[in-house]
Amino acid sequence: MRLIIVLFALLATVGCAVNPVTGENELSIYDPSWDLQTGEQYYDPLRQQQGGDFVLQPELVDYVREVGQRVAAVSDADLPYEFNVLNSSIPNAWALPGGKISINRGLLTAMNSEAELAAVLGHEVVHAAARHGASQQSRAALIQGAVVLGGVAVGVATENEEYAAVALMGGMLGAQLITQSYSRDAERQSDYYGTKYMHEAGYNPEGAVELQKAFVRLSEGRSAGAFETLFASHPPSQERVENNRERAAELGRDGIMGEERYQSMTARLRALEPAYDAHDKGRKAMGEGNFDAALAKAEEAIALEDREALFHSLKGDALASAERYREAERAYDRAVALHDGWYYHRLRRGMVRAELDERRGAREDLEASLALLPTGQGHYYLGVVERASGNRQEAIEQFKIAAQAQGDIGDRARQALSDMGVSS
Repeated sequence: MRLIIVLFALLATVGCAVNPVTGENELSIYDPSWDLQTGEQYYDPLRQQQGGDFVLQPELVDYVREVGQRVAAVSDADLPYEFNVLNSSIPNAWALPGGKISINRGLLTAMNSEAELAAVLGHEVVHAAARHGASQQSRAALIQGAVVLGGVAVGVATENEEYAAVALMGGMLGAQLITQSYSRDAERQSDYYGTKYMHEAGYNPEGAVELQKAFVRLSEGRSAGAFETLFASHPPSQERVENNRERAAELGRDGIMGEERYQSMTARLRALEPAYDAHDKGRKAMGEGNFDAALAKAEEAIALEDREALFHSLKGDALASAERYREAERAYDRAVALHDGWYYHRLRRGMVRAELDERRGAREDLEASLALLPTGQGHYYLGVVERASGNRQEAIEQFKIAAQAQGDIGDRARQALSDMGVSS
């Protein structure tokens, strides 16, 4: 009971903000500048973390951006909307505050029309325009503040803006923003107004119905864990199919469906599904420690499409795990040549070069990787390189950063510091 009272006290101390989409007052302890800053801060690293950008077919990415900007143009919020396609087979899409939106390669092959694409992008546009991320994080911050204050007779902690910033702007915020489960009201808003946006942009709202039907199909037969991974932020249901059907009837089923254009634009991607399937099976084999099977799947994928960096990276991983470092380096060379903008290719080649004691090349790769996405592995192996080069202080600094990581790499970094007579 006391926790509830404190929570209401917290709510009373913060103002409400007008939802730009609905025009209603909603809880938010952050002004719109928070959305812009948060989106800008986390968009690039989250794209790195979620598979990197899809670069094999630039014309398909341009097409997705064209549809996205067409829908965003009718949004109720004037944001710097940005759309990208990620190189992941998981059928998903997400939006960060400030209008930073990504859709996975795997979702593009799960849809059948441009109207469906407009529906999913419209849904994500509403999440950004309606400031659902800020509202969700505001609630989390206030609850956290109530829990902190539950046993302490002091003033309201969230009156201190600096405290709130420390509580919310930690390293996990970006991941929380794209994996959190939005409230049912937020999901309904995104479905309802997203369908409105796509219709105003010239698309048939029946695409929103077909999209939800596709989501329901994708969820069938999957384990609970896989289901949560795929649709944590927008779980499919027959209820949402029916709601979209009613909304389409309200708006009128006129406008573009765009099946022919969509099928044409995604034809090459669909043709490559066997190659990506082989890659995904190879990744699974890697996780099971079956490196020979992983290498075979990598070769199978490469035979189908030699210009996909992802496949060469899998080959390098399989070879490196078998301690065939020189062959692995050549595989990573090909991956980097095809796509040097994803941290993973540079990280893995740097790790292999560190094993080969090629310090200059290893340092260059690891530093390039860390510039794209800071990782415990990157800092640890850079520490290894600096230690081998006699740069003790630089090695210590890298190991100390890596020691903050969880799991094996953190343990190894702490052991390295201990061996050097330094506490972590």
